[in-house]
Amino acid sequence: MYTLYIGNKNYSSWSLRPWVLMRTLSIPFEEKLVPFSPDSNWDTFRDFSDSGLVPCLHDGDTVVWDSLAIAEYLAEKHSGLWPAERSARAWARSVTAEMHSGFTALRGQCPMNCGLRVKLNGIGEALQRDLNRIDEIWTEGRVRHGGPFLAGPSFGAADAFYAPVAFRAQTYDLPLGPAARDYAARLLDLPAMREWYAAALAEPWREQQHEDEAAATGRIIEDFRRG
Repeated sequence: MYTLYIGNKNYSSWSLRPWVLMRTLSIPFEEKLVPFSPDSNWDTFRDFSDSGLVPCLHDGDTVVWDSLAIAEYLAEKHSGLWPAERSARAWARSVTAEMHSGFTALRGQCPMNCGLRVKLNGIGEALQRDLNRIDEIWTEGRVRHGGPFLAGPSFGAADAFYAPVAFRAQTYDLPLGPAARDYAARLLDLPAMREWYAAALAEPWREQQHEDEAAATGRIIEDFRRG
C-alpha cells in the first residue's frame, strides 16, 4: 500500500492535491501527517522526503516527492487521473501545470487556512489577474468538456490541483463568477473534501507563521477551528 506524507490539513494546499485525488479515486493509501514546526521543517521532513517538503509518496522502495510528480506516477498505475481523449488530456495537463507553477499572487495573498473567514484588505492588480484566470479556467473547462468537472464527467488530477483554490474561495470570499462559484461549491461538497475540512478544523496545532500570513491579508471575521 502507498504511504502519503502530508503536512497540516488546515494549511497545506500542496498536501491536499494528492490526498484528495487518491481518496476520491479510491486509491488506497496510509496517511502520515507530520505537523509543521515553528522552525525549519528540513531535518524532520528529510527523514521521508528527498526535497524536505510535503507531500511525499512512498511506494515500497520508490519515493516520489512533489505533488505533480505524484500525480503522474499514480497515472502510470491507475486509470482515471487524466481524460482518455487526447485533446482533453492535453488541456487538463496544461491547466494542472499552470496551477503548479503559477498563481503567485493568489498563493501569497490568500494562503490556505481552511478554518478562517477573512475579509481581504483589498484586491490588487496581480491578484485580480489570477482570479480572472481561475474564473476563465473553471468556466472554460466545463463548457469545453461538458462538466461537471474540469475535463469531463469525472473528478481527475486537474480538479485535485484546483481543490485548494476552492478552500481559498471559501476563506476569503473571492469574487468569482457564477459558473466558477458553482464549481467551487461542487468541489467543497465532495466527500473527500468534507473529510479533509473536518479534520482541518479539529487539528490542535497552530503554526505562527501560517497564522501571521493569513492575518496580514485582511481582517479575520471568524475562526471555526475547534482544536
